[in-house]
This record gives sequence, structure tokens and C-alpha cells, in this order.
Amino acid sequence: MVHRILHQRYELQELIGGGGMADVYRARDKLLDRPVAVKILHEQFRSDREFIDKFHREAQAAARLSHANIVNIYDVGVEGDEHYIVMEYVPGSTLKDLIRQQGHLPADQALHIAGDIARALSHAHANNLVHCDIKPHNILMMPDGSAKVADFGIARAVTESTMTYTGNIVGSVHYFSPEQAKGTMITPKSDVYALGVVLYEMLTGVLPFTGETPVSIAVQHLQDMPRSVREIDPSLPPIVEAIVSRTMNKSPEDRPTSAELVEELRQAEQVISSGHVTEPDPYATQVMPRVRQADVERVRQQEDFDEDAEEESSIFKSKKFVAGLLVVLLMGFFAGAFMSFGKFWSTAEVTVPDVTGKPMALARQILEDQKLRVNIAEVYDATVPAGTVVSQTPEAGSKVKEERTVTINVSRGGEELEMPDLLGLDRADAEIKLKKMGLKLGSVYEKFSDEEEGTVIGQEPRSGTKISKGQTIDITISKGKKVKKVNVPNVKGGTLSAAESTLRSRGLSVNVEKRESSQAPGTVISQSPAAESEVDSGITVTLVVAEEASAKKNTDEEKVTEKKTGQSDNSPAPPKQGETGKRQ
Repeated sequence: MVHRILHQRYELQELIGGGGMADVYRARDKLLDRPVAVKILHEQFRSDREFIDKFHREAQAAARLSHANIVNIYDVGVEGDEHYIVMEYVPGSTLKDLIRQQGHLPADQALHIAGDIARALSHAHANNLVHCDIKPHNILMMPDGSAKVADFGIARAVTESTMTYTGNIVGSVHYFSPEQAKGTMITPKSDVYALGVVLYEMLTGVLPFTGETPVSIAVQHLQDMPRSVREIDPSLPPIVEAIVSRTMNKSPEDRPTSAELVEELRQAEQVISSGHVTEPDPYATQVMPRVRQADVERVRQQEDFDEDAEEESSIFKSKKFVAGLLVVLLMGFFAGAFMSFGKFWSTAEVTVPDVTGKPMALARQILEDQKLRVNIAEVYDATVPAGTVVSQTPEAGSKVKEERTVTINVSRGGEELEMPDLLGLDRADAEIKLKKMGLKLGSVYEKFSDEEEGTVIGQEPRSGTKISKGQTIDITISKGKKVKKVNVPNVKGGTLSAAESTLRSRGLSVNVEKRESSQAPGTVISQSPAAESEVDSGITVTLVVAEEASAKKNTDEEKVTEKKTGQSDNSPAPPKQGETGKRQ
């Protein structure tokens, strides 16, 4: 196919990539004399007319997108039965190649690339296009370090057509959202989830969910929480962990929009680049009351008091000590009042904004923009992603003076626990144990085993694993021993001995009943259960066998004769003529 020319314009030069849906070629646009990339759909998609129509419709819509972080689509066409897209040719490597080379990316670089992807998605979503296949393989890296998103249009067409007409799901299982795994409605928030997975991989070098089969990975997207990025790399800032957690939320409603994500990534970049830390800086510029003469006198008195303390042995009983103590307490009171209520001599008031549910960095910025001070406290909360504000004091809507300190409680995720050993417990006891530890019972699977029915024979996570309080635990319950099933062979018409041998070789027992029949004696007339029935191993098969009819007939005739004569064969014969007198 290389060196072919499509529509007498696009000269195919080299196969540069391919996947489950199409092959990609480097080509030359002879009309405009420029390099392009041509994507040609695989043969299996050409027979679905509805899919082809949707493909062209979506690709043409994607061609209308124009953004610095999106690979431009120049043309959509068909030649013969081959459907193709002509795109901007971007030389260089993909984001997947970059991750493989470096292992994982620094936080600032990962945020910058994620910001480029988010801006591309925001532009597409504003034009009612959903990508549906965001992954590092579809992110092309430019020489200046910026990123471009490829494959707009085709992934959405394939996914929608497949879900609508075949009931299957096509996509990249490691990156797609829970709603894609379930085959339900896909929205722009699905792209946000996929970008969260890509950011997770950039920061850690590993994927959040892996498994032996696509189904097992999809189930993890639906049910499991990934390891925290800071658990893998403790040097990552909490704000980065918060963004990853929010974008990968199982519920689309709790994820940010692509536009909101652009802003959050920008703020996170600023926080990291500025070296901002949550610890208070003792040398930072502060707003504080002027020093008055009375304060100077108090300090001098305190210094005199300290000098006297070295000379007096009973210092704790002196009036000077009591006076100094009162001074310290008063100064502490006023300092606390200043820190808590800010400019208490000022009449300027502000309304406390609501920052619950927002990332810590964003919450801090919102409060500081309202001229409020921020105090951060960390709390365990399994229901709120790490780095997100759980609650605040004062509450949102409260009227306070400027410089008032607002305390925000930031989630640390669930409290860390050690996974208990549930193996050998029955289901009820296992549930009780999980509930006492603040854990939730998730999926319950059943499996045949040698253990008693109802016994826990498997658990996920495994015992001893570090988990979070409130986490969902899956268990596997024994269904008892599996009884082997066998098919009953057809022994009808054969001899009894052959039938017994055949049945016993299958692990079946035999019961024989005889019945008069015109068939040869010893022939199997019927069987129960019937031939080809699936039964449990060891069950008894009843055989009805033909009885010897002639022997039974002779016996019946003899019984009739005895009844008529009243004699049996053993009775003495009647006396012959001429013998009567002798016997008398």
C-alpha cells in the first residue's frame, strides 16, 4: 500500500503507526506540497453503514477545530471502500515514549503537559466534541515541550457506534472512565477522567489499574480506588495529589469540567514554581499594630524582671513576677485576638466564601483574595479525596472583619489501616469485622471449593495490605464442593452386562428391574434417567430388562393343571385295575 496515491493527491510514503481501528501513514500532499499524516480505517469498519456515516460526520466536525494543542484535521475522504482522514503531520515522539524514556516526569513538567491537554479538551468540549480515547499514545510531543492531542473524531465514532449497535466497548481499557466501562452515557467528564489517569502515569510512571484481562481492569475502574500518587512518590505536593484524585473521581458530577481543570492546573503550576509552602514564614511581611510607648515599657519591665529572677530565690512569690505574668497574658490575648479576628479596630467586613469541596491551593487563593488569613488543618476522611477541603470555620456566608483567620480542614484521605484476614470466616462474621474497622463490604463473589458453603475463601485487598478507613472490600464465598456432572449414555437395546459396564465406567450406579417382553431375555428395554440427560455423578440409573417369557409360561400352565386335578406331580398315582383287593 506504500507509495499509493489517494484521490491523485495524497502520496502514501511510509507506515508510521497503527492500532485497533486504523493504520497511519506519512504522506505528501502533492497539491500543497506539504507533509501530512493519513489515517485509513481497518476493513472491519467498512461494512457498517451507520458507523461510516457517523465517522464522516464526526471527523468533519473535528476538522473545524482549530487550536494550538490539537492536531489539525485537513480532509476526510473515501476511495473505493477505503475511508481515510488527512491530518497534520507532527514529527517526533508520543507522550508514552517520553514516559518510557524518563520513568516518570517531574511534577512541573507533568502539570504543564496536562495543562496543554486540558486546553485542547476544553476547546473540543466547547464545540460539542468528546474525544473518548485520551491516552499517552494519542498525545504528540513538540520539540518545545508542548503537547498536541491527536485522534479527535475517530474514537468517538467507533465508541458510540459499537455501544449502540453491538453492545460491546471499544477503547483503551487502562484509561477509559467508569461510565465507558459500564457502557453508559459518555460526557466531556469522561475525557477529564482519562486525563487524570494520564497525569497519574506521568507523575508515577505506573498505571493506576492493571490486570490480566481487560474485564478485570474495567472492574477496577468501576469499584477500586488507586494508590495515592504521594504514597508512590512522597515528594509530590499535596495540590498535585488533590488534582489527580478529583479528576479520577468515580462520579462524573464530582469531577471538574475541562475548563475548570485548566485553571486548577495553572494555579498548581504557579504554586510549585513559586516554591509556596504551607508552613508560616516568620520573615514574611505582615500587617501588625504599631509599637506604642506602653509596649516598650512592658518589655523593659519584663527584662528587669528576668534580671531580678537570677538574684532572687523566691521569684515565683514576687510582685514583679505576677505583674510580668499578667503582661504576658495580656499580650498573648491581644496577639490571639489579632490573629483570629484581624483588624479588630477596623470596621471593614467581608463575607466568608464557601471553599468546601475545593482543592487546598484553590481554597487558599479564594480566601486570601478576600483579605482573609488561612489556617490549614489535616483530617482523615475517606469520603473526600486527599487535598480537598472537608469543612471550614467560620462557615461560608459568615460576616467577619478583614484579616480574620479561616481554618480549612483538608482531607488526608481515609485513615490508614491494615487489611484484616477474613479467610475462614462465614460471610456474616466477615461483614461484622469489616464494619467494626470502618470498612465497607463491596462485591461478593461465589466459587466452588472444598470449604464449607458460605465460608470466605478469598478477599481483595489481601490481608496485611495497607488500606484506608472507609475503603470497599471484595470477598469470595465458597459454594461448597462442586458435584461432577455426567451425561447418561444410551444403553437401551444392549445386553444387561454391557449396560452395567458402560454406566459404572461413567461413575453411575445401576438398579435392575425385570419385565416380560418379546425381546431377547437380558435385553435392556428402557432406562431412567433418559439417555443424554445431565445428572450428578454417582446417581442410580434404573434399567428395565427383558425376562425369559417361555419359562414363565410353563410355570403358569403347571399351576393351572394343579388347580384342575387337585394333585401335584408328587401325589401317588391312582391304583391299577386288579390291584384293589391286594391293597385291601
